[in-house]
Amino acid sequence: MIPFKDDNPTRIFPFVTIGLIVINALVFIYQMSSPKGYAETVFAYGAVPQYLLTFKNVQPIPPALTVFTSMFMHGGFLHIAGNMLYLWIFGNNIEDKLGHLRFLIFYILSGIIAAFSHAFTDPSSTIPMVGASGAVSGVLGAYILLFPHARIYTLIFFGFFVRVVALPAIFVIGLWIVIQFVNGALSKGLPGQGGVAWFAHIGGFVFGLLMIKIFLRTKKKYQY
Repeated sequence: MIPFKDDNPTRIFPFVTIGLIVINALVFIYQMSSPKGYAETVFAYGAVPQYLLTFKNVQPIPPALTVFTSMFMHGGFLHIAGNMLYLWIFGNNIEDKLGHLRFLIFYILSGIIAAFSHAFTDPSSTIPMVGASGAVSGVLGAYILLFPHARIYTLIFFGFFVRVVALPAIFVIGLWIVIQFVNGALSKGLPGQGGVAWFAHIGGFVFGLLMIKIFLRTKKKYQY
């Protein structure tokens, strides 16, 4: 099941959403072409749970800064393609509700919370975490609360056959977060496992779900 667009119109041009997609793409190109090599670049600027929590400074930049650099890096083409697709589908509507600057702050904070959510659930890990998934998860949390009945056009695969189905956001995103919780629970007890940072997704999603109304109230308070 792959969502590819929604029917939720916006009033403003999503400068920040597009800008974030462009920055992620440029950083990914840098990763793939870096003279240091892809793996070394990931280990240099990815967010490493153990270093984040112990402030161990063995990377070229302080561990606190890797929280920011890591959310613009990705582990491969499918990784960045999936994240940017979700950001494009859902990000413009949250940017429309919050405004450009407030959306950017919301996005970055979602990514920070996501990184530490992963770090606290695997504090001894020295495997770097990269990807916009945590920040995008915050966007999904906001979207499911604000637009639960928006129609999401989704590709459904039946063997060799593909069908486009319009499904409510609460189903598409709800199924997504259930998968994150299930896989997060299953991943516990498997020390040293790389792969997907499930609890980063969960942490970002919960932050977005809980904080979007606060961001909206703050926006109204200071509107003139």
